[in-house]
Amino acid sequence: MKKVSKTESEKEINDFFQEIKKKTPKEIKKIKKLAMSHNIPLREKRKLFCKHCLTPYLNKSIIRIKNKIKSITCDNCKKISRWKISSS
Repeated sequence: MKKVSKTESEKEINDFFQEIKKKTPKEIKKIKKLAMSHNIPLREKRKLFCKHCLTPYLNKSIIRIKNKIKSITCDNCKKISRWKISSS
């Protein structure tokens, strides 16, 4: 595997997340590993895929908002991911 600098890997991660809907869990796992190896935080990008099965959330995913908590149910594994909605 070729050694990649931190700025090159940040660019690669940003390009990857432009078209997340067409990606496979295997590709998402590779990008997560790349980000972790260069200590790059994914921040809001991590909310674009399921943390359990690593499949991207599609338009069919069930999204609920209640008491400032956003819940997304994955189409693939039916697990629920929850995040606090920040008031800014």
